[in-house]
Amino acid sequence: MRGLDLDIAPGDRVLLLGASGAGKSTFLHGLAGVLGGDDDGETLGELLVDGRHPAAARGRSGLVLQDPDSQIVMARLGDDVAFGLENLGVAREHIWARVRAALDAVGLGLPLDHATAELSGGQRQRLALAGVLAMRPGLILLDEPTANLDPDGVREVRDAVAAVADSTGATLVVVEHRVATWLPVVDRVVVLDAAGGVLADGRPDAVLAERADELRAAGVWLPDEVPWRAPEPLAGHRHPLLEAAGLDIARTPDVPVQRAIDVRVDAGRVLAISGPNGVGKSTLALTLAGLLPPIGGALAATERLAQGLRREPSRWRSRDLLRRIGTVFQSPEHQFLTGSVRAELEVGPRALKLGERERRDRVDELLASLRLEHLAGANPFTLSGGEKRRLSVATAIATRPRLLVLDEPTFGQDATTWRELAKLLVALRDDGVGIVAVTHDEAFVESIADDRFALRPGRFDESTPAGARRSGGAR
Repeated sequence: MRGLDLDIAPGDRVLLLGASGAGKSTFLHGLAGVLGGDDDGETLGELLVDGRHPAAARGRSGLVLQDPDSQIVMARLGDDVAFGLENLGVAREHIWARVRAALDAVGLGLPLDHATAELSGGQRQRLALAGVLAMRPGLILLDEPTANLDPDGVREVRDAVAAVADSTGATLVVVEHRVATWLPVVDRVVVLDAAGGVLADGRPDAVLAERADELRAAGVWLPDEVPWRAPEPLAGHRHPLLEAAGLDIARTPDVPVQRAIDVRVDAGRVLAISGPNGVGKSTLALTLAGLLPPIGGALAATERLAQGLRREPSRWRSRDLLRRIGTVFQSPEHQFLTGSVRAELEVGPRALKLGERERRDRVDELLASLRLEHLAGANPFTLSGGEKRRLSVATAIATRPRLLVLDEPTFGQDATTWRELAKLLVALRDDGVGIVAVTHDEAFVESIADDRFALRPGRFDESTPAGARRSGGAR
């Protein structure tokens, strides 16, 4: 970020927009007083909260990070929410009432001694928000707080934030690519220019109506617009790759989350797995990818995927998986292994012992197609959330597997990078790759997916064609 001139008044409710990598998260970190270390050598200009350096105003700001895992510090749910209150010196007799109220506000109805390690990605996101709301900060800073939530959860979290802001008079700054979610509760839209400074600033209706063409060109999602819709899949590539019959899955051997799942994954089609938070979508994805063993039922690769190996993917060696099944985790940071973006993309091809020229060609192609060329030498952990997601997808594609399993593949993407990522996945589909995507992104389901498999608590629904919905058919 550079050249930013901006005043935020007490009580403002600001929706902060801009292209992926424009500096939105960096700005929130600066406001929270947690940007960098003791050396401010990379900062020019002045940033003040309540007229003071943000580091001197800690406790006034509450920040929900883009990656909730980096914000969970305690082993039990209630203790994690209480952690911030204890650091602020809140009297013991008030802490637990505020903990329960915050958990109720974000819809996380679990026992206070529930293990934080057993929470789903969406539940972790709610927990991080509860920890901030319990502190009742004067400045609430939210970095894509609903990215991993189901539609009902999105509305619950948004309304909980608005209620806290109403009751406390707190100032709100929220970063979110999907504009429509927050329009009912904000009174100002600020759009950062990727080239520096502010592209637009004003009332939401005025900014979105009067600057629509500029915002669209900058990659901003406009309400009710979908950047791209995929053509129908090519019929000739369809054949089974993976079949589950009566499948029982578990996060750990003693924590089953779903039973009796029947689903088939086909080459040349995109299967979207949807459902409420905590229902087992990520667990199912990891099981289909061969990274978790089933606890019951059967999961078998067809011969066209197994290529001479035994039928159960969980019994394959890591190197065997590389050419067959590529996996993208819900948290990109969980799969980064090296110190640069280019080196990260070379991990898989090196493991396959590809020659230097072929490795370089594959990596250069992926860097260009996913707009990561200018970051080739950067440390993966320093990227924005959207850039990390694109890199994690690219690492899975680099080995050219026949099946790709993705957990929230469009998380953190502006409209431009969403469209480019979607086109890349559809091109893989049309090349005969089978794609499984765990997603809460309805634009992805309606525009890209060919089939949908909806999980429900304690039960499952049969997969149904998504292509018919794109042409107006019934679910």
